[in-house]
Amino acid sequence: MSISPSKYIFVTGGVTSSLGKGIISASLGKLLMGRGYSVTIQKLDPYINVDPGTMNPYEHGECYVTEDGAETDLDLGHYERFLNTPTSQANNVTTGKIYQTVINKEREGAYLGKTVQIIPHITDEIKRCIKLLGDTEKYDFVITEIGGTVGDIESLPYIEAVRQLKWELGEDTLFIHLTLVPFLKASGELKTKPTQHSVKTLLESGIQPDILVCRTEHELGIDIKRKIALFCNVEKEAVIESIDVESIYEVPIKMLDEGLDKVVLKKLNLNDSTKLNLDNWNSFLKKLKNPKKTVSIGLIGKYIELKDSYKSITEAFIHAGTTHNCAVKVKWIHAESINTKNVKKELKGLDGVLVAPGFGDRGIEGKILAIKYVRENNIPFLGICLGMQCAVIEFARNVIGMKKAHTTEIDSKTKYPVIDIMQEQKEIINKGGTMRLGAFTCNIKNGSKTKKAYKRNSAKERHRHRYEFNNTYLEDFEKAGMLATGINPDSNLVEIMEIPKHPWFVGVQFHPEYKSTVSSPHPLFIDFIKACLNQKN
Repeated sequence: MSISPSKYIFVTGGVTSSLGKGIISASLGKLLMGRGYSVTIQKLDPYINVDPGTMNPYEHGECYVTEDGAETDLDLGHYERFLNTPTSQANNVTTGKIYQTVINKEREGAYLGKTVQIIPHITDEIKRCIKLLGDTEKYDFVITEIGGTVGDIESLPYIEAVRQLKWELGEDTLFIHLTLVPFLKASGELKTKPTQHSVKTLLESGIQPDILVCRTEHELGIDIKRKIALFCNVEKEAVIESIDVESIYEVPIKMLDEGLDKVVLKKLNLNDSTKLNLDNWNSFLKKLKNPKKTVSIGLIGKYIELKDSYKSITEAFIHAGTTHNCAVKVKWIHAESINTKNVKKELKGLDGVLVAPGFGDRGIEGKILAIKYVRENNIPFLGICLGMQCAVIEFARNVIGMKKAHTTEIDSKTKYPVIDIMQEQKEIINKGGTMRLGAFTCNIKNGSKTKKAYKRNSAKERHRHRYEFNNTYLEDFEKAGMLATGINPDSNLVEIMEIPKHPWFVGVQFHPEYKSTVSSPHPLFIDFIKACLNQKN
């Protein structure tokens, strides 16, 4: 099914941040795709950073990377996992990008000597970015999530830009406002006043929401919905309850039960009689809720306090686990807490271990100790990016005999630089957007565990790194029993290292977790979980 012109849906948030605008956007997109429409979702981020690439995970959670190499907000991961459709640079817009573009135009003389202002120059650039996906890719629906909370100073230019678009695009636009209806335990009541004030703030900016999605811990009930509708100028049917659920993957079904997709189609004057197909999604949910087995996997990283730092990895565990009718129980292990005295205790009883990506020296020796233990004790292991590099360092030190082996990221004067900075990175000073980013081809060797997992000769996987395996030492590694089983055909970069004699020991330079979705769980994670199940049995 195709409609023209594209319909634009804007999702704003009120009362508080972190209510789940990204999940609501992705859920609505899933329902519309289930009816046969083409959908994309973009995120407008109010921060002045050009992208989250230079931001600490404690500030922003995971930095997600798209096929074309954009470092983006973690919500784009949710969009891809729900819709099974790749996003691109155009799907994440930041204030930093907007101002950078406008200032560059001003320097070039593009504004013909005029005073450059928020209105119209900044808002015009925001509108151009919003319409880009609809104009170039011709999606039926472009869902735009506006980051932050209504009333924030940072969000005002975005709110003004979409207010203007409402008048320019007319009936092809729709506003959904996500808000909170808190429950006061002392009085035993749900309170609608925060929602009323949030909508009032939006109205002061010239926007009347068409639909209200209300996050709540308790069912709203018909009277609460009527009250919200009356005071916020929306129909009762357009007050949608979003009650807390155990898994984010249940949200599309909850939104379906509330009729969100039907209300959206009705308000955009579209026929809502199209058949909805969510068979695969419901099958996934059934397996997710009724696992027949369980495996315990240790996830070792240095940002364990903020689990959103590893969001794509934990979601990939869910997708792959469900493929095996298996629940994956994650044991979070801080890399800095591991030492020679407690490593056995920390890893005891685990069916598998994943060493996570990261940057810098903090916790790296703990990761190396853990890898030594799982290698020597035949525990299934998956190392991602820095995790793969730590596996290389550990093998060099403890098997080949290069006692001082290291990565030049940590020790620039190491005698054995088994991990070294990429040649094209050596002259780069800037940190933002300068790594090896995006999807690159990897040729996979016959007879390897990764070939068995992928069931094909090559794969395109996403990267985010500056350092690589030093090919000077490749012959030493392969003689000692660690093989390079994945190679980039253009740069000869080692992408995958394996130990064939180990039950399952694989390190990858790329990030397989970025490409795992509900519809297409990543083959490496599927095979890793299978190895963990075999270990348990």
